[in-house]
Amino acid sequence: MREICVPIPFTDDDQVAEVEIKFENRKVSVQYRLESFVWDVSDDPDFNSEDGITEDLMKIYKLKKSIAEYDPAWELIQIFTPAKNSKYIQILFRKK
Repeated sequence: MREICVPIPFTDDDQVAEVEIKFENRKVSVQYRLESFVWDVSDDPDFNSEDGITEDLMKIYKLKKSIAEYDPAWELIQIFTPAKNSKYIQILFRKK
């Protein structure tokens, strides 16, 4: 088995959770960070609520920009599917 799944309580959309894993028989430390990014574009002046495709593209562009500008010491591991009408999207990073 190469990976395990550990449920982490995540109560607020805008909070950051950091998890550190240590292996008993080896001096290896792996750090993960679960962080929320704004997923809502309704306050953007170019937003048109009648056009769902434009809204989706704006969300993707905004997320792509946030990931590109993120701390380079962390690598992207997973982008979670946001709940419908969520204002935030969660991203999992691992420290390089």
